[in-house]
Amino acid sequence: MEQILNTLYVTTDHAYVHVDHQTLRVDIDGKTELQVPLMHLGSVVVFGNVLVSPKMIHRCTEDGREIVFLDRNGRFKGRVVGPTSGNVLLRQAQYAVAADQQRTASIARNMVAGKIQNARGVVQRAARDAGDEDDAAALRACAKRMADILPSLPQSEQLDQIRGLEGVAARTYFGAFRRMVCSDREAFGLTGRNKRPPRDRINALLSFLYVLLLNDCTAAAEGVGLDPQVGYLHALRPGRAALALDLMEEFRAPLADRLALTLVNRRQVRPQHFVERPGGAVHLDDDGRKQVVIAYQKRKQEAIHHQLLQRKMPFGLAPHVQARLLARVLRGDMDEYVPARCR
Repeated sequence: MEQILNTLYVTTDHAYVHVDHQTLRVDIDGKTELQVPLMHLGSVVVFGNVLVSPKMIHRCTEDGREIVFLDRNGRFKGRVVGPTSGNVLLRQAQYAVAADQQRTASIARNMVAGKIQNARGVVQRAARDAGDEDDAAALRACAKRMADILPSLPQSEQLDQIRGLEGVAARTYFGAFRRMVCSDREAFGLTGRNKRPPRDRINALLSFLYVLLLNDCTAAAEGVGLDPQVGYLHALRPGRAALALDLMEEFRAPLADRLALTLVNRRQVRPQHFVERPGGAVHLDDDGRKQVVIAYQKRKQEAIHHQLLQRKMPFGLAPHVQARLLARVLRGDMDEYVPARCR
């Protein structure tokens, strides 16, 4: 259980959340584990098999406090709100900012900066751990080239310029990705990023992890009341969750990519976990998907330090926190979006 930004996250299966006078109580196995004054809470987010009392639902809807239901994997299932909700006003603000080129560019710039900084951190860590000096030197050079891109972002006022810098950083990063694979590089070495469909094992693994991450970021946007289809960095297209794609950019490298490397380097995912389909597409088999999903859920439980909030939290809650920070920016409660620095 975590209370972050006036939001209570209940992640323990079989927890019972109910109202006790002017407080919200969370009981587990008949024992009170947390008791929070209702006046301190703006919303409640529950994951998985959590029981919520009818009285709590009534009280929260009367007070204008939302309750968000997600499954164990963080997929959005539903939201309970009262007859008057601020969500329409938040979405109105979201659409207004999307029509404002200057504010859109500001959000996109910071999202790209967060993505580059987090990806660079993954590269630097791999350089420190590399057993081969040629790999270490190549990774250090990659990290420096990525750092050299960052000063250009504040001067980029057009969205196309920002996307261009993001593209350069991504090509630089994936150009050195093969150097971070320490086990069975012949089977898992990345020669280039490809998708829809992935045509080699490492791309298939990355694509599957990105789907899991995208689901989490879609749930984060839905949970705060944002429209996951309307983003700022990614172009709007029918059926495309542009905002969820925006939110996941900061977490691709530290959550998905690092996990992919760990699974490969520790031989938890092996070449036999992949199948090639007609046309050259490569996908994980059933056992491979199971291994990855279990590892992904464990990774989300690991603690990271959030620099803005100056506290530790489970990695899996970070997208939800970032969605709420973005909502504050859209409402005008914060001047600019602050990306997550994942350490």
